[in-house]
Amino acid sequence: MNTDRIEKKILLRASPQRIWRALSDSAEFGYWFGVKFDGPFAPGASVHGFITTTKVDAEVAAAQKPHEGKPFDITIEQMEPEKLFSFRWHPFAIEPGVDYSGEPATLVVFALEQVEDGVMLTITESGFDQIPLARRAKAFSANDGGWSMVVKLIDRYVVDAQ
Repeated sequence: MNTDRIEKKILLRASPQRIWRALSDSAEFGYWFGVKFDGPFAPGASVHGFITTTKVDAEVAAAQKPHEGKPFDITIEQMEPEKLFSFRWHPFAIEPGVDYSGEPATLVVFALEQVEDGVMLTITESGFDQIPLARRAKAFSANDGGWSMVVKLIDRYVVDAQ
């Protein structure tokens, strides 16, 4: 088993433009992902937000509810329209009063590939082997489950919003 990376794939039956907008527009991303951001996404930007609840799935929203209001900070790495969106963050950084800024961040990559039936979205988060051992397994497990929910959220959002 690979302990350093999580990978999830989903075939989205929506246009690359629609999917790209859902990923690259901070307001749209926040709506389906469950975060309120204070500014737009741009390469190199550090974007602050706080956890809200997704607006596209009541069950996932209920799971997010205990974390509502907690900070959610990301640093945008790359934005290649309709191909790749990536950011760095501190995985499962939800404990009140804990400063995660001294920890290495993981890299989250959303890669889009046009295929015959739509767009294959591959979400990869890597860098878990650098996370402090005391919280590494919990962060990996939480995010593995979280990314399984995220692929369903974006699918529902881009299909319903067409």
